[in-house]
Amino acid sequence: MTSNATARTLAALACGTLFGFGLAIAQMTNPAKVLAFFDVAAIPSGGWDPSLALVLGGAVAVTLIAFWLIPAPGRKPLLDTGFHLPAKTAIDTPLIAGSAIYGIGWGLVGFCVGPSIAAIGFGDTRVLIFVAAMVAGAWASKGIGRLIAPPASDK
Repeated sequence: MTSNATARTLAALACGTLFGFGLAIAQMTNPAKVLAFFDVAAIPSGGWDPSLALVLGGAVAVTLIAFWLIPAPGRKPLLDTGFHLPAKTAIDTPLIAGSAIYGIGWGLVGFCVGPSIAAIGFGDTRVLIFVAAMVAGAWASKGIGRLIAPPASDK
């Protein structure tokens, strides 16, 4: 591994660790905390927990700043030759369907991708089952996607 690749790997490890600690400190690894945000029926009784909105708001603010800075001429990441932005920008049926499935799953169990990965360290069997199901779903979606829209032939 080259020194630049090592630096990128260490930077990714540091960022992931910081992200995981942030999720744990904000208690986003606790599905009960997340589900308390989704329980809007508890607003009158005072049982609704708005803290997830603050965490999401902070994430959106950081993302907006980053996407504002990226296109500036001459800017490049410290450890790479350029920024790697998504090529696909269309809002289409697979995006909407996937978002709906993701949101329904998150609302049912109180876990989303980042917090579930961070929560593995707590050793809760429910988290391991969720992550296994999430990986299986991602794997299955690729196969389903190929059935619905097979890749174009190279002929």
